Amino acid sequence: MMFYGNTPRDIMKMVWRRKVKLLSVAVLVAVAVMLIGCSGKQIKKPVKLGDGLNKFWDALGGKVLTKSKDE
Repeated sequence: MMFYGNTPRDIMKMVWRRKVKLLSVAVLVAVAVMLIGCSGKQIKKPVKLGDGLNKFWDALGGKVLTKSKDE
């Protein structure tokens, strides 16, 4: 019985035939991600390594006031 459709080997051949288009799309996406990351805002306060985790544990312990869904 013969199966119709493309095998993975056929698909890879098709992709590599269009490698210029594939590479140009990959470069475009990479440039877009880099430009989005350049927001120009300056960090006002240096972030320490453990600050986020400390805030998390403080919130779990009740030291930090949080808003509930009912309020």
